[in-house]
Amino acid sequence: MKLLVASLLTFAMPMAAQAEIIVSDPWARASVLASRPGAAYLTLTSDELDRLLEVTSPVAGHVMLHGIETDAAGVSRMVHIEGLDISPGTPVTLAPGSSHLMLMDLSRKLEEGESFPLTLVFEAAGKLTVEVPVLGPGAMGPTEERP
Repeated sequence: MKLLVASLLTFAMPMAAQAEIIVSDPWARASVLASRPGAAYLTLTSDELDRLLEVTSPVAGHVMLHGIETDAAGVSRMVHIEGLDISPGTPVTLAPGSSHLMLMDLSRKLEEGESFPLTLVFEAAGKLTVEVPVLGPGAMGPTEERP
């Protein structure tokens, strides 16, 4: 009987809260060739301090997180970054011309209208998989105005 009571108490006790990540507006551009890298974008919001550590997808051999670095002359270039810090309540947006995800060694061309899974690994929140719709090759985002 003591074992049963102990088991019931274990289930009744609250579990430690895990960071909650909200991923909004994930999307990728259609690629021209499978031999060229693709790019994916999204917005991340967390309810506590967290860090994006790794990204994987079955459509890419590997996924790199790129930031933009501007030198003293005002020239910007892409740079590989190891992780992305996310502050509580402050959205972090990966967008064209800014930080983004590079889909390297594509297994196939990304076609407009399809979608693919993207798995994000966070320091506190753990793994989260989202479905990423593929927009046109010149798209600037999922909410852009269409002519």
